[in-house]
Amino acid sequence: MKYEIILTVNGVAYPVEVDAHASLLHTVRDQVGLTGSKEGCDDSECGACMMLIDGRPVNSCSYLACQADGAEIITVEGLAPGDDLTPLQSAFLAEGGVQCGFCTPGMLISATALLAANPEPTPDEIRVGLSGNLCRCTGYDGIVRAVSKVARG
Repeated sequence: MKYEIILTVNGVAYPVEVDAHASLLHTVRDQVGLTGSKEGCDDSECGACMMLIDGRPVNSCSYLACQADGAEIITVEGLAPGDDLTPLQSAFLAEGGVQCGFCTPGMLISATALLAANPEPTPDEIRVGLSGNLCRCTGYDGIVRAVSKVARG
């Protein structure tokens, strides 16, 4: 059975038709055309698919698209206006928080949510806040430095 829903992604309403079991990740990637969020594990283990749903970070690979009908969805593409980078994105680049880049969209989403909830997290709080995101390249130190740098202003 198909359902007609409206996904509001990065401030734009997209009418889409989805199966009841369609994930938000696949719907945003395949129907909306925003491919920044990645499918790593398809099991809510790696965090590469993180999106903000009404300001809360969610593993979109296991979140049904139908559940997001009427919610405000922010993907990594929606973090920065135009071609500008956010301070967090710039800090990731400056502090070596990006290597292969596969985890970066999810890390940025989770770090954005963390800083919104706790503007001055300690390094331990940053590590806990990002614990749902796996990175195989960076060793996390550059990512923690980047979030700390933005938190300090």
